[in-house]
Amino acid sequence: MQALTHTSQFQQSNDFNNIVLERRSVKVYDPEVKISREEMTEILSKASRAPSAINMQPWRFLVIDSAEGKEKLAKLASFNQTQVQTASASIAIFYDVNNIEYIDEIFSKAVELGYMPQDIMDMQMQQLKPYYANVTATELHNMNLIDASLVSMQLMLVARAHGYDTNPMAGYDKEKIAEAFGLDSNRFQPVMLISIGKAAKEGYPSYRLPVETTTTWA
Repeated sequence: MQALTHTSQFQQSNDFNNIVLERRSVKVYDPEVKISREEMTEILSKASRAPSAINMQPWRFLVIDSAEGKEKLAKLASFNQTQVQTASASIAIFYDVNNIEYIDEIFSKAVELGYMPQDIMDMQMQQLKPYYANVTATELHNMNLIDASLVSMQLMLVARAHGYDTNPMAGYDKEKIAEAFGLDSNRFQPVMLISIGKAAKEGYPSYRLPVETTTTWA
């Protein structure tokens, strides 16, 4: 993968504690801040380094950054009007039901780049193609939902590293969003909507349950 070298208009950070501990869910953004498509591509490229089952990368991104697109989305996100209208963009994350179509490209490219020996690829392909041919819709949904959720969280952390703020949103019409933007609603299943931009109003800190409450040791 070719390295992307675009520089954010804001201070980027490699401070892991700052990225993780200072991330907030932001509701109001500076509408004057526009993330270039070049930088957005870099953010999505880094987010796409998230892990996925069998490296199938089922996530698909719909970046809504035009005035027309925002107006269309606002009608589908009645509980998140401010985020949609003020953010630089909103990113709808789907999973591709037919992502098996990319298995040959993914594995062949891994061999070409020296990430995997040819014999290992051949062995895995003999196992994986029958598996995908017989996996149930529920099993496929659960697997793809986990993978798309992983990339969603990674996207928010990458955005923070670039100096931007985000907010994950569930309040939108999941039944209509794909078709509204010209996507096949049977193939592309919505997982999450994330607004991204520069906060005009800082997000609030929130209480987290202590590890002693949420963890069992065995």
